[in-house]
Amino acid sequence: MGPLREILSRSKPALGSVSEKKKKNQTKVSRLEEYLQQRDYLGALTLLEVQRYWESEEHADLWTGYCSFHLGDYKKAMEVYKSLTTGPDCPAEVWVYLACTLFFLGFYKEAEEAASKAPMSPLQNRLLFHLAHKAELKNLIDISSCSFEFAKELIRHNLVVFRGGEGALQVLPPLIDVIPEARLNLVIYYLRQDDVQEAYNLIQDLVPTTPQEYILKGVVNAALGQQIGSRDHLKIAQQFFQLVGGSASECDTIPGRQCMASCFFLLRLFDDVLIYLNSVKGYFFNDDTFNFNYAQAKAALGNFKQAEEIFLLIQNEKIKNDYVYISWLARCYIMNQKGQHAWELYLKMGTSSDSFSLLQLIANDCYKMGQFYYAAKAFDALEKLDPGSNYWEGKRGACVGIFQLILANKESKETLKEVVPLLRNSGNPQVEYIIRTLRKWAKDNRVLIS
Repeated sequence: MGPLREILSRSKPALGSVSEKKKKNQTKVSRLEEYLQQRDYLGALTLLEVQRYWESEEHADLWTGYCSFHLGDYKKAMEVYKSLTTGPDCPAEVWVYLACTLFFLGFYKEAEEAASKAPMSPLQNRLLFHLAHKAELKNLIDISSCSFEFAKELIRHNLVVFRGGEGALQVLPPLIDVIPEARLNLVIYYLRQDDVQEAYNLIQDLVPTTPQEYILKGVVNAALGQQIGSRDHLKIAQQFFQLVGGSASECDTIPGRQCMASCFFLLRLFDDVLIYLNSVKGYFFNDDTFNFNYAQAKAALGNFKQAEEIFLLIQNEKIKNDYVYISWLARCYIMNQKGQHAWELYLKMGTSSDSFSLLQLIANDCYKMGQFYYAAKAFDALEKLDPGSNYWEGKRGACVGIFQLILANKESKETLKEVVPLLRNSGNPQVEYIIRTLRKWAKDNRVLIS
């Protein structure tokens, strides 16, 4: 796409002080450079979308396409580059960028056509090489020679891997005893489908001999241990991770450090978890799984502000719908005095055991942090769901806490309008005494509460 400084140095003059405008532009340029150097493509994309006026449309679109591509949003990048190719002053290299997005979307014929319109470059050459490998694989599979049967099986296996697991259940099971990697890739497929038990059944008798096998067996045991609450499986996982991370050959590798982080995570030694995650985080920027673990470690150590920021970077819907994610984010919100956001997380959940657990978390954590309004709402909801419990005591305390905040001018007097109905929802005889006290104060202070 060309050097960043060269592209951004072509900003047009505008009205106002030249020196002020130059200083302003330099600030924005440096911010964009900083985002890109840190591989914060989401931050760079946000900056571009908000501040498009300070750079020509052409260059803003180039960087928008670039950031979208690196965020894995190939469809958006394709649309941006396609739009650029229709312009009269489209840079010739845009065609190869468009070809790359088409390649990742699986439009190989269209990718080849677009690449042919681009000037010769290392990127174009590399892309054409990959495209040629796609036409060649099909030819190899079509060969029917008996002597070529093993090669055909290997190619089918590799195609499943290249296609992200597509066709795994049809292709891999017959190859388990033919190609050693087939078993491992089928285990990975089952893990991605959340079929942990099948993954375990397939790998439990495998005696690991390579770091990859130790890691995969550790991951499967950790997943199963967390799913069924088995300390034995978690202990096995921790030992496998420690074996890899502590070995002389792997201790300084990225997988080795991830293993040690996982080992300490299972041991709940989060200070040590962060030591290892911090050492490799530069390689996992915008990686949702990494950020999920990183944020949990931050939150476990009480660094709720940073944990909240990291949790909110996560885009993967599967992770965002996980109760572990929701509950940790809710706790971060509450500890950061954002009880309303935690309550909104609850409102988005359907009725389930998880939503009941989240209500309990909100009720108790908000009470502890002095956010009595949302504590009262949560205790009220809990009381309705489980009338025979002692949630009344928590709701009573939270409602009194709201009144105390009002007396201290830290809560709006209008909130009393909502406190009275919350109290009336309870059949406890103490309700009327508390309401009478609130009504007397409201009348004396000219506050309408009904």
